[in-house]
This record gives sequence, structure tokens and C-alpha cells, in this order.
Amino acid sequence: MSAISNWRQPGAILLLSCYEQGHQPFHLASLSAILQQDGFAPHAVDTAIDTLSDEAIQQARFIAISVPMHTALRLGEAVARRVRSVNPGAFICLYGLYALLNANHLLQGTIDAAIGGEYEEPLLRLVQACEQGQDTAIPGVHTREHVSGAWITRTPFLVPQRHQLPTLDRYARLQWGDDLRIVGYTESTRGCKHTCLHCPVTPVYQGRFFAIPQQIVLADIRAQVEQGARHITFGDPDFWNGPTHAIRIARALHAEFPEVTFDATIKIEHLLKHASLLPEMRELGCVFIVSAVESLNNTALLRLDKGHTAADVRRAFALTREADIVLRPSLLPFSPWETLESYIELLDFFEQQHAIEHLDPVHLSIRLLIPPGSALLAQEESQNWLRDLDAENYTYRWQHPDPRMDELHERVSAIVAQGENCQADSSETFFNVKAQALAMLGQDFSPAQALSAYGPRDILPHLTESWFC
Repeated sequence: MSAISNWRQPGAILLLSCYEQGHQPFHLASLSAILQQDGFAPHAVDTAIDTLSDEAIQQARFIAISVPMHTALRLGEAVARRVRSVNPGAFICLYGLYALLNANHLLQGTIDAAIGGEYEEPLLRLVQACEQGQDTAIPGVHTREHVSGAWITRTPFLVPQRHQLPTLDRYARLQWGDDLRIVGYTESTRGCKHTCLHCPVTPVYQGRFFAIPQQIVLADIRAQVEQGARHITFGDPDFWNGPTHAIRIARALHAEFPEVTFDATIKIEHLLKHASLLPEMRELGCVFIVSAVESLNNTALLRLDKGHTAADVRRAFALTREADIVLRPSLLPFSPWETLESYIELLDFFEQQHAIEHLDPVHLSIRLLIPPGSALLAQEESQNWLRDLDAENYTYRWQHPDPRMDELHERVSAIVAQGENCQADSSETFFNVKAQALAMLGQDFSPAQALSAYGPRDILPHLTESWFC
């Protein structure tokens, strides 16, 4: 089967997603909107849910693959290789944070272009250029012939078009005891005004962020509620980059859909600075907040430029509990600055706070990723532990000053994976990890006794799919 001759016929443009943390792929819906407005008829497939047929690949003239995170890029590059083998003449573009950061490697092989930052407008211009047989040297589009940085200019935001995507009931749910809720996903801002050194947003956006108009966000939520959503995840890097904008959206959401709950990602620093907003957030339907705690080792937090301390984390837990909002931390416990002792202290904190239920066990195993362009590469101190670029795995290698930590990471990763595979209780996995960490110090520890002493587990709201970076 040959490719469709008319670029504006359905299927001539194929949009693919491989992984968006268990939610309906926003990055396909947003790109679909701007392409459709210009008269194109893209076909969208979420390969995490549906089968990508050879027929769809063969028909396409232009194939765009969304890679907003590391896991998505790993899957996306594999899909790109399949696309190239099935349809050698197709133009393949990867777009998202990790596409641009790894462009030099990706362009050596399968793909033709990489786009990062605000991707919609550059990608539309790229499609238009390909349609007309014109030069693809377009600002924001990195090709073999044309090197370009990220396109960091306000996008002409449109309401995402989701009608081609799998229904929301095929994605992760909000689980709270026996209550299971269909979940929608949207974003109220792009980028981030903070520049945490390990974050992939930093080298692309460099401290800039854009607020998406309230009417666009609410229209997107409205469309998902019509599909059955009873909970909304705000996937902004930080919902409180613009706290006034965020609270207005939350108020409007609650006014129109008072039974719909939501969650958001908010920095520890912002939780403390704007703590007065937390009670209202709860009244408006916020049931949990994700925050990049990363570590309780102050040296690690300083080296990452996180903007908070271990004491701030403890205060944030107290404030959110007082407001009856669950704080769900993301962690980065394996970095060059973490120690075996501080790792155990991190585990002790969650045990003593009776907060093990707040954790997805995978976060006990997360190891620092250093993609090309990372702000960490400019730190003189990094030369002590940094090794060569592992381009095929999209990260620089690094070696911990204490070999025990690298060994512990391997063991913890295996424990967490085994727990995931057999759907073990998260507390059981937690104490198995703690037993392994203490064993590295030659200390005995009984996970069964610790689990018994911990007592009844709290029933907390959470999404049914653990997310990965």
C-alpha cells in the first residue's frame, strides 16, 4: 500500500503517543487542534492503548511521535524504527522535551526532525513546508541540515481535540477506597519559572512559562467531563507557577462541576509560600498534590537547586494534612550526593510520619538522569562523578562516590519491580527496600515485624497507575 497523495486527506498525517503517564495523551490532542484548524486531517493513535497497524503507517506522509519524557522517548524511538522499516519514505518527527535534548543522537538514525518547547506552531509550519516541497529550515525545528533550539514563544492556544483518542475509561482511574473515578487530564501552564538543575524543563524553557487562557482550559475540562471524567489531573510542571491563574481555574471548575475532584503538581517552596490557599484548594475539590520532594538530604537539595530544605518538606506535610489534602511526593533518592545513611533517613521519615501510603514504591528506586543539555553539566563539581554520554539511553553515565549506593540502586530496583509484577502491598515493598538498605550497613531488619508494627494503612486517593519519568 502506498502513501496517501493528498496531504490533507485523513491519514496522511499520523500522530503517535507511546506513554503519557497513564492518561489520555494531551500532546496528541493539542497538536491535532492546530493541524485541524489549518485544514489537515491527522489520524491519532495512542500506542500504549491501541494497536498501530502497518496500514496506517503505510498511508502516512508525515508521522509525528510525542516524547514528553524519558520513558516515552525510549518507546517512541522504537516505534520510529518500525515506522521507517514499514514506510521508508515517510517524514518522521519526534516532538517534546526529550526529543530536542537528544536530537543529535536521534537524527543520526531514524528520524528527520526533532522539536522541543512550544511544539505546535513549528510542527504545523514543518508539515506545511513538507506539503509544498519547501525548505524545512524552520525556527524551532532541528534537522540534520538545520540546527535550531527550542521554540519558546507563546502558542496560539486552541482547545485540544480528543475525539479520535481512546475513551477516558481505558486509562488510569482515581481510586479512593472502593470508589473508582474516570480521570481527565489538562494543563493550565507550559514551562516553569524555576530552574531546578536536574529537570528536563530547565534547559528547554530556561525559566519561562506561559499561562493557557482560562476559557481554553475549562473548555478542555468540559469536553472530558462530557466523556465521563469525575476527576481532573492538572499536569503543569507547577500548578502554582501562577497561583492567581491557578486558583481562578480551580474556582471556575468547582462552580461548573462541584462534584469533580482534581489533583495538581506544586513545588514544596510554593506550598509554603502560598499556604493560605490550601484550605480553599480542598474546598474546591483538590484531593491530592504531587510535589517533587526528591530527597531529605540538604546537600542533595542544594546541589539540585530545589529551593527547599528537609525542614520545609516536614512543614509541607503538616500544612497539607491540616488542609486535608494528601501530599504525594516524587523522589530522586539516588543521586551523587545521597548517602546510604541519608537514604535510610528518608525511609525512616515516611515510616515515622505514617506516610508510606503517600508513596508510589517506584520512587524509592529513581536514579538521576542527566540528558544532553542538562544544567548539571555546567557544574564544575559534576566532573568528580560524571562519565561519558550514553546516547542510546539518552543520559550521561555517572558513578556514585560510594559504590554501595550503586549496588543498592540495583537491588532496590529489583525489589520494586517484583512488587509491581505481583501487585504487592506498597507497605510490604517499602519494608523490603528498608531491609535491603539496612543490610548494606550490616544491620538486621524484619520487614514482617515492621509491617505489623506500622499498623493499619490509611486509605488515600491515588491514581491506579504508578507514573515514571
